[in-house]
Amino acid sequence: MSGQYIPYGCQWIDEEDIQAVAEVLRSDLITQGPMIQRFEEALAEFCGATYAVAVSSGTAALHLACLAAGVGPGYEVVTSPNTFVASANCALYCGAVPRFVDIDPLTYNLSPGRMEEFLAKTSGPDIPRAVIPVHFAGQPCQMEQIWSTARSHSLIVIEDACHALGARWQDSNGTWQRVGSCSHSDMAVLSFHPVKHITTGEGGAVLLNNESLYRDLLDLRTHGITKDTSRMERNDGPWYYEMQSLGYNYRITDLQCALGLRQLGKVGSWVSRRREIAALYDEAFSGIQGLLPPFQMHGTEASFHLYVPQVAKDLIVFRNEIFDKLHTHGIGTQIHYIPVHFQPYYRQHFGYSEGDFPMAEEYYRRCFTLPVFPSMKDEEVQRIADIVLQLVAEYGACG
Repeated sequence: MSGQYIPYGCQWIDEEDIQAVAEVLRSDLITQGPMIQRFEEALAEFCGATYAVAVSSGTAALHLACLAAGVGPGYEVVTSPNTFVASANCALYCGAVPRFVDIDPLTYNLSPGRMEEFLAKTSGPDIPRAVIPVHFAGQPCQMEQIWSTARSHSLIVIEDACHALGARWQDSNGTWQRVGSCSHSDMAVLSFHPVKHITTGEGGAVLLNNESLYRDLLDLRTHGITKDTSRMERNDGPWYYEMQSLGYNYRITDLQCALGLRQLGKVGSWVSRRREIAALYDEAFSGIQGLLPPFQMHGTEASFHLYVPQVAKDLIVFRNEIFDKLHTHGIGTQIHYIPVHFQPYYRQHFGYSEGDFPMAEEYYRRCFTLPVFPSMKDEEVQRIADIVLQLVAEYGACG
């Protein structure tokens, strides 16, 4: 191994972050205190949404969003096969059936055209209830088309924006929409895992503009319990509370939100740095035979949670060797993602098999993720690019 190991993603914690958490540790409330609401308000303002509900993880946020949307037995939830399993598992948690729509081979996101075709011919015992488009790697989905199609089929739209904090896209009127504003969705979900744009250790949030759904989410994250006397069936005194729905303990802590609030203040510069790193990769890989940099749609500004090139079709047989060689050189490459329908659980319970979603499957065989995080130095990016170019040239000659 030559040079220092570079992971594909990494949190950035400074002394001010540590101090913010330490101040909460010295306060009276370290769990359900004022930092949660402060973080939620700042997050909603940054994304352009009316409300934010912070929870214990991105997966918890997806689950609660589905519950608030009325997803349950007898319903289907449509999503992309090119995602982490949580984007589909959230439907299962509610007793619904996950269904997949293949990806656009350019964006790696759910294809609006294929979604429309799927919904037009859907038949069976279960009714489509929601669609979860995934802004894969921080590239915004084509939300106007998805929103229009979803509304025509009475579907709730829940954006999986766990990769896309800070991304934005331009609508048909020329207005820039920030991912998370819910301008063309009912809810949007974020993750604050350490490899994401900001971190709270573990954590997530649901963003939305609907007050009724917001109230439901507040109850659902805390066991379905309310202390709002105007909603209670009875009131035995100031200690009294009522569990009015079946909720969960998906609460986040003040400690986590203190960290998240500090990190949120830096996300603008961090996303800018991710774009700079992506541009350096793009420049290095431009016009290189055997390698396809990620495509950027016109009218979008990706936030580059991931940078995912693909090898050309004639180098597919060498993709795994390139992956191994990068690790040998100390480059923390990864594969994002194994198509969800390949997972044994989905094959066994829903009958999915190889060949069901050819675009996602071909992408999976050709993709590999390169490191991108704000504290990377230009020379590290160049070192990685040089090694990739050397390997592509080597295996291209073999082919």
